[in-house]
Amino acid sequence: MPTIHSTAIVHPSARIADSVRIGPYCVIEAKVTIGRGTVLHNHVIIQSLTTLGEDNQIYPFAVLGADPQDRKFRGEPVHCVIGDRNLIREHVTIHRGTSDGDSVTRIGNDNLIMVASHIAHDCQVADHVTIANQVMLAGHVRIEDGVSIGGGAGVHHFATVGTCAFVGGLARIAKDVPPYMIVEGNPAEVRAVNSIAMTRRGYCPEHIEAVKDAYKRLYRDNDVAMAEKLTELRQLYPHVRAVTRLCDALAAMGDGVHGRALELTRGNHKRSAKV
Repeated sequence: MPTIHSTAIVHPSARIADSVRIGPYCVIEAKVTIGRGTVLHNHVIIQSLTTLGEDNQIYPFAVLGADPQDRKFRGEPVHCVIGDRNLIREHVTIHRGTSDGDSVTRIGNDNLIMVASHIAHDCQVADHVTIANQVMLAGHVRIEDGVSIGGGAGVHHFATVGTCAFVGGLARIAKDVPPYMIVEGNPAEVRAVNSIAMTRRGYCPEHIEAVKDAYKRLYRDNDVAMAEKLTELRQLYPHVRAVTRLCDALAAMGDGVHGRALELTRGNHKRSAKV
C-alpha cells in the first residue's frame, strides 16, 4: 500500500502504486499515475494527466504537469510523462504538451533536474541528463542522452541539444548544439569536445579521437565550406558512428531555420489534423 500523509490531498481517480510515499501538503489531481517507489517529499503538486514512473524523488514545491504557458491552449487533453529514477529538485516546473506539438511533454529516465529549472510544453528530455539550477527550456526543445546544462542557461524554442553535449552556465542557446560539443557564451559558440562525457558514456578512445579531429576540421579551418567538410568527414570516418551523428546534426542545422532543425516541424501537427 502507498503511504499518504494525512494532510495530502489525492483525487480519487489518481492511480497510486504500492510503496509510493506522499508527504505532507502534497496535492495530486485527477487522472494522475504514480509508479512504485516514487517519493513526493512535501508540498509537491502533480496536476491532471501526468504520469510518473518508478523510483522518482520529487522535492518540495515542485509543480509537475501544469497547464502549458501557451496563448493557444484551450484546455484540450494534453499530457506530461516522466520516466523512472529521476531526481526533481525544489521549485522545478514541468508543463504538459500542446496540440501544436505531440500533445505531450516527455522526461526520460535517470535525470537530475536541479532547483527552479523550468521545462516548458512539448519538450523532450532523454536519459541521463543533468539540468542545473534555474535552467530555462522553452517550448518544443529536445535534449538528447547524456547532456549537461549549466546553471541559468536559456534554450530557445525548437532547439536541440545533441547527445553528450555540455552547455556552459548562463549560455544563450539560440540554435542547435551539436552532439559531443562544449558550448558557452551569449550567443553560445562551440569551444571544445566533451570528451569526459563521451568517456563516461563508454565511447572507445579511437572514436573520441576521431570526434576531436572532426572538431578541428569543422571549427578551425575557415577556408572550406561546411558542406565540403561534412563530405570529407563522412569519407574519412565512415564506420565511426559518433562522427556520422555529428555530421548529420550539422547538416540538419543547415537545413533548418536559424540553425534549428526542429523549426521545420512547426505547425506540422496542426496541418496533419486538418487532412
